[in-house]
Amino acid sequence: MADTQPAPSVAAGDDLVVRIRGLVNRFGKQVVHDGLDLDVRRGEILGIVGGSGTGKSVLMRSVLGLRPPNAGDISVLGVNARSERSQDRLQIERNTGVLFQDGALFSSLTVGENVQVPLKEHHPELPGSWRYELALLKVKLAGLPADAIGKLPAELSGGMRKRAGLARALALDPPLLFLDEPTAGLDPIGAAAFDHLIGTLREALGLTVFLITHDLDTLYTICDRVAVLADRKVIVTAPLPEVERFDHPWVQEYFHGPRARAAQNAKIILREET
Repeated sequence: MADTQPAPSVAAGDDLVVRIRGLVNRFGKQVVHDGLDLDVRRGEILGIVGGSGTGKSVLMRSVLGLRPPNAGDISVLGVNARSERSQDRLQIERNTGVLFQDGALFSSLTVGENVQVPLKEHHPELPGSWRYELALLKVKLAGLPADAIGKLPAELSGGMRKRAGLARALALDPPLLFLDEPTAGLDPIGAAAFDHLIGTLREALGLTVFLITHDLDTLYTICDRVAVLADRKVIVTAPLPEVERFDHPWVQEYFHGPRARAAQNAKIILREET
């Protein structure tokens, strides 16, 4: 039986970066989440999957405090994410980075100015020259050429905009990174390169990554565990081999269809080549 995440002990809780218990999200009469539980462990890349309408992005927004849930407890880096204290909200904001699905870059700002937005908000005491140098460092860290720092989002390809959004998400050196469909809209080569970048950054910076995706290649390439949303809950959270065996119609269809077999074979080939 796959790991369905019972309430952790005090000792195990020390390694939990995100802890969710009894989460409820409703939109009018529509119940999206009903008693959802989830743990995100320190240093892992956790893939979040589920069918359309299962509330993957709603879940992320609830954790970040962008969408207050109707009920439940959420802890992020030991801080109550539902707290109304400005100090608690600030602590979470300073220690989390977010890449939204469309990048959410400010169209009138250059890449460098976009990356500097969190720096200006949380570190207004920094001289402008320091902010520029830090932004340049993040741009390079995200795999963009140095000259991209002066370009507007409209002057970038889709893949470059994703990387610019990632550079902004890394601006404050957060230990916890949220990625919403980071490879959506990218060609297979660009998506594979982005996956490799995320894996490299996790190893180099010690990141914990909460990753929403539909991309099976991403799941098989870089995710340590996968959490499946269905029936208004997280029905299983486990390494992929265990998730594949979980007895649920959506899980079986998703992980044993032709696309899943292709992703599995690609992973096997990659292992043999390396």
